Amino acid sequence: MNTSPNIMERRRFPWVMLILGSIVFFILIALGTWQVERLQWKENLLAEIEQRTHTPPASLTEIESLWVEKHDIDYRPVTVTGQFLHGQERHYFATFAGMSGFYVYAPLQMIDGRIIFVNRGFVPYDKKEPSSRGSSIEGPVAVKGLARNPLDAKPSSIVPDNDLKANIYYWKDLPVMAAQSGVPTDKLVPFFIDADKTPNPGGLPIGGVTIIDLPNSHLQYAVTWYGLAATLLAIAGISVWRRTHPKEEPVQSNSSGLTSR
Repeated sequence: MNTSPNIMERRRFPWVMLILGSIVFFILIALGTWQVERLQWKENLLAEIEQRTHTPPASLTEIESLWVEKHDIDYRPVTVTGQFLHGQERHYFATFAGMSGFYVYAPLQMIDGRIIFVNRGFVPYDKKEPSSRGSSIEGPVAVKGLARNPLDAKPSSIVPDNDLKANIYYWKDLPVMAAQSGVPTDKLVPFFIDADKTPNPGGLPIGGVTIIDLPNSHLQYAVTWYGLAATLLAIAGISVWRRTHPKEEPVQSNSSGLTSR
């Protein structure tokens, strides 16, 4: 009894497909493992931020020492005293509570003459100029808030360039903010402060706008990549089984009474 050509064709093992499938499988496993590593990193980062935000406020001198040592002072509570230079504010385009407007970055001049930019909080779009907000803080003031790292560069190519002429910033370029405000480089503290929720005169700016809500979807991503790898493995297994265990074609009778397969 001869084996039909169709059965012989199915018995030929698809080595090329096996090799390609193996490559894709290992890529999916690698992506899943990478997301597990990212998950561990993100959980450690969130735990560190939680720990930092609940430490007692440090002096600016202490925060500066940490900056020199680690170049990372993000979310550390800090207290600083100085006088706001309201006329030299920089305005960062933002949304808050469903409204569009600006975060007000005001230079705070300290007693030693140095200046640090403070994110005082949010103002609606039509309250961009200090004169439109009524009364303002005059004289020395103690500011409590969170220290924030500066950005090294524009976060993404899709972020618009800062409109310096209109004093509208789309990313926080500290050196340019300082230059536009007339702050000498040697007088500039190289990081920001986000002010806390302490009310300002007239209710504006609205402080306490720091967002500490880092997305953590790495577990879902890992499950997705591992799930795709498992699905690919199952499909490959079924395919191999069908090729190595083909069903024989049913016996057929011809007009001469002989049987064939």
